[in-house]
Amino acid sequence: MKSLSILAAFLGGAVVGAAAGVLFAPERGEDTRNKIVDALRKRGIKLSRTEMEDLVDEIAAEVKE
Repeated sequence: MKSLSILAAFLGGAVVGAAAGVLFAPERGEDTRNKIVDALRKRGIKLSRTEMEDLVDEIAAEVKE
């Protein structure tokens, strides 16, 4: 059980780190969101557009703090 939580924390950190890197790239917001969606889909994570926008907003707020 402990190894599962460590793996989940690692994967969560990797996703947040990748998203933060993409958010700081000098591109339009729509292009950035599309890159995030593509990266998540490659890992088997499927989100609706509203879920994805919420996730991007949440990550952006965390990065700004």
